[in-house]
Order: sequence, then structure tokens, then C-alpha cells
Amino acid sequence: MLGGFVVQKSYYGLRDTIFVQGVIMFNEICIYEAKIDKQDEIEALMKEVAEFYMSQPGVVEVKYIKRTHRQKDFNSVKEGKPAIPLTRQVGKVTYVLYLVCVDADAHARLCKPGLEKFYKRWTRCLITMPKIILGGNIV
Repeated sequence: MLGGFVVQKSYYGLRDTIFVQGVIMFNEICIYEAKIDKQDEIEALMKEVAEFYMSQPGVVEVKYIKRTHRQKDFNSVKEGKPAIPLTRQVGKVTYVLYLVCVDADAHARLCKPGLEKFYKRWTRCLITMPKIILGGNIV
């Protein structure tokens, strides 16, 4: 404990993160559908965006995830069978952004410079606009 703050090492040890006690973190989840021929470009862009986001005040965590597996069916899930690796991409590649900020204000301060810096490059890679989910933690 440090003056009302809890100082904690991030999961991967990449940086120290400061959590304000009693504050509900603000999350953004974006689902992106990218053009198949733009995978290298969008993955390089994701690394650049993640580095930019992590340098901003109030950002706790940034993860980009590429869809690489699927479930065979619901019975496979109930039986505890592992997911099946995707062997091909049909029409699009799906990515997910998982972003955590200390509050909605920190998220708002992050969005404007992020869009100004990266929007045009994103749109060249995407098939449609991303689906965006915003909200606070429940547990």
C-alpha cells in the first residue's frame, strides 16, 4: 500500500501498474474483422498501437488476440475436449482488443489521440467497422 494506492507488478512483469483502491476498472473490447491479405500489416499496427496505449496515463493492460482455434461443437465443450486449430481463413481474419483503463475518463483521453494517429491505417486493413463493447468490471 502506498498512500491509498496498491502498487502491483503486472502479470508479465512488463511494467508496474498502480490500482486505486475501490475503483472499478473500465474495459474496452473490440472485435475486428480484417482482410486476409492485410494480416502482417494489421499485426504490426497492433504492436505499435499497444505500445502507444501502454505509454498513456491510466492504461492498465492492452492485449490483442488473433482467433486461431474453434470448438467442434457444444458437446465437445461439455466433454472437455480441446479446441480445434483453424486450418484456413475464409474471407476474413478475426482479432480482439482487450483494453483496461483505470476509469472512463482515462479511456476517453486515450481515444482521441489514438484515432488521430492510427485511424487511416486501421481502416485500410478492416472489412467492417469494429464491434465495440465498453463497461466496468463486475468481478
